Amino acid sequence: MSFQIKVMPSGHEFSCDAGETVLTAAMRAGVGLPYGCKNGACASCKGKIVDGSVSHKAHQERALTSEEEAKGMSLFCCAIPQSDLVIEAREVLGSSDFPIKKMPTRVNKIEKVAPDVAVISLQLPANERLQYRAGQYIEFMLKDGVRRSYSLANAPHKDEMLSLHIRHMPGGIFTDHVFGGMKERDILRFEGPLGTFFLREDSDKPMVLLASGTGFAPLKAIVEHAQYANSTRPMVLYWGGRRPQDLYMDALCREWANTLPNFKYVPVISDALAEDQWQGRTGFVHEAVMADLPDLSGYQVYACGAPIVVNSAQRDFVARCHLPAEEFYADSFTSAADQ
Repeated sequence: MSFQIKVMPSGHEFSCDAGETVLTAAMRAGVGLPYGCKNGACASCKGKIVDGSVSHKAHQERALTSEEEAKGMSLFCCAIPQSDLVIEAREVLGSSDFPIKKMPTRVNKIEKVAPDVAVISLQLPANERLQYRAGQYIEFMLKDGVRRSYSLANAPHKDEMLSLHIRHMPGGIFTDHVFGGMKERDILRFEGPLGTFFLREDSDKPMVLLASGTGFAPLKAIVEHAQYANSTRPMVLYWGGRRPQDLYMDALCREWANTLPNFKYVPVISDALAEDQWQGRTGFVHEAVMADLPDLSGYQVYACGAPIVVNSAQRDFVARCHLPAEEFYADSFTSAADQ
């Protein structure tokens, strides 16, 4: 048994098997619905049920409140059709241009760039490459069906090695292994590329890049790709952390600011200690953006990092800085606990 799903306003149609989520069916059909975590935590896939009914698998209340659900809103990553559907969603052009692959990879290098951050370099099999868009992520396939997602931190043209920035989450199945037992030459399996967070190259609007912690990783790929493509679009990166050590590639960002003509860098620290001797901006990183750019009506924003940072930025930029809602692109780094 299957149901037919029609997407408005595009008119695209696809079928959904019994027990399958709307997002899974759309991805299988090559229809570019927006998504992030695929686990009901980040709300990137939220849309509207215009006609028909769905049941929702377990999800975070903050991602889809009961009030929103009563008004017909849905998380398509968790929505299982109970009838034919007409849904309303903003499709993402180009999100299905590259095939999603399952591949083995070998750990080439593990570099601790901060007490709780490791940069992992992954080598693909000979004669294999992964095509992706700057900003997308991969999912490691672990035992018992467990998966963990990490953004690709290198631009697509620098694909000799895949680079990931991994923060240690004590008690985490995968990150405990990365910071404990993982060795060079270990073999892992992943699926990718995934996600609809990537640089929109059909726009010439100036960009605000907003990162917290390891949310810097996909933004690093976006900056590198823009540089490679000889983009002249102005870019300003706001990178926030609790303490200066959280900005683990601060020197690289300062180098970009000195060498790239259209790039600016604003580091922001929220909880510096006296011993840090921090002389730069302080407070919440998204508030630093609003202080500098009170009118975002002509910008695109790419935000990545902790859900509270991403959600606060989306809310305040749209409500207080006149950012068009459709020009806010985000990848919310939800943890296994969030999911």
